[in-house]
Amino acid sequence: MTQTASSNGTFQTAKVLSMTFFVLLLGSNLVLSIFLSDYARRTLLEKQKDYALLLADNLNHQIFQRFTLPTVLAFGKVDLKDPRQLERLDQIVRTTMHGFHVLDLRIYGFERRVVYSMNDEGKDAELKANQVVDQALDKGTNHFLIATKRSEFASFFALKTEPEDVTMQTVYALRADRRLNPNDPRGPITGALEFTQDISKDYERVITFERIIVGATTFTALTLFFILLVILRRADRLAAERAAEKERFERELHQTEKLASMGRMVAGVAHEIRNPLGIIRSTAELLLQKAKAENPAGANAKLLTAIFDESKRLSRTVNDFLDYARPKHPRQDDVDVGKVLNQVAVFMEQKCRDQEVALERQFAEGLHIKGDADLLYRAIYNLVANALDAMAGPGSIRLAAGADEAGLTLVVSDTGPGFPAETLDHVKDPFFTTKENGTGLGLAIVDTIIQGHGGVMDLGNNEGGGARVTITFPKE
Repeated sequence: MTQTASSNGTFQTAKVLSMTFFVLLLGSNLVLSIFLSDYARRTLLEKQKDYALLLADNLNHQIFQRFTLPTVLAFGKVDLKDPRQLERLDQIVRTTMHGFHVLDLRIYGFERRVVYSMNDEGKDAELKANQVVDQALDKGTNHFLIATKRSEFASFFALKTEPEDVTMQTVYALRADRRLNPNDPRGPITGALEFTQDISKDYERVITFERIIVGATTFTALTLFFILLVILRRADRLAAERAAEKERFERELHQTEKLASMGRMVAGVAHEIRNPLGIIRSTAELLLQKAKAENPAGANAKLLTAIFDESKRLSRTVNDFLDYARPKHPRQDDVDVGKVLNQVAVFMEQKCRDQEVALERQFAEGLHIKGDADLLYRAIYNLVANALDAMAGPGSIRLAAGADEAGLTLVVSDTGPGFPAETLDHVKDPFFTTKENGTGLGLAIVDTIIQGHGGVMDLGNNEGGGARVTITFPKE
């Protein structure tokens, strides 16, 4: 029991360590997935910023080459109050920005006011520059601002990203495309460009990628969890089975040691009793014969008959004790099972007829095993005798045998009361009996004989009532 508890404790420790490892693995996978998702999102947004910067550079180049220079040459200066100049600039801007999901675009002059707007609300030129635009005009710095209508968490679980859910505002310092000052390779600042792009589709791809990462990580973790759970449950079941089997072996070993000690004691006592008992039996038989010859109905004849019968019964009991304590090793002869069954049936036929019990035979000829015919005869005889004793009235006893790929099977069944459910697990135990005059060694001796032949004896009850003993011999 101590070893079993130690094994269970070791398994529980392994179980706790396995679950702890799984929790750590799941946590690390989730942290890794969040890191990868955030890294992918930041990488895409940085690419969007680079893309917006390239778009702004291209627009700056187009405005300078196609609008600023031609306008200065044609009109002497740039004046967007002139409808012709404004229309020309609007055409260049719209052509350049076409297909890039630009929602709004404004150009600010050094007066900090809008000088051009793609949308009608900015064409009144009354919109003032904000702090970011001021920095672009004064310092030439570029600025990016990403605005979302949903939080990152809500966007992750949103079924669909709607247009303009995610926008990016870019503020860019417009410069002369040609260098007028050698010390300033970027060219002088001519204004500030502010435009807003709809990046919802690109952001949706990022969200989809994040979902794939989190989903794959979660699926992997759950798969590992279920695999670990199956392994732990199987290990738990195997550990329980091994613990139960070990406990059963220990119990059987303890029982065997106890029975071996009892067997040695009983064998010694039986051996000392058998010789005097043989003298008593033979003397009683001799005196009984003389008494019956002189006066068969006399008192002496009745007393001697009782002494002789009891000495025979006691002799059988002593022989049972000796047979159990010192079991014989079966010979390995070729045994015709059908012949042994027929011998038992012939010997028990008269007793069965006296009790109005039909003895049925259901077996084919040619069933052979390797064993000891005398021991097998005794085992089957004991089973039939037990069945006959258990049947108080008329009924039937069936002897059946058959062979298949697994081996040879013998069945002895009756229509009696059957084995009581509460004693079914103990009827094969030595010295266990429900009979007043029984020794409790009959089925124990039968089981020993069957095991000596490599077979297995199974006890049970028929569905319609009565006991059933099934003996299985493995195929050679």
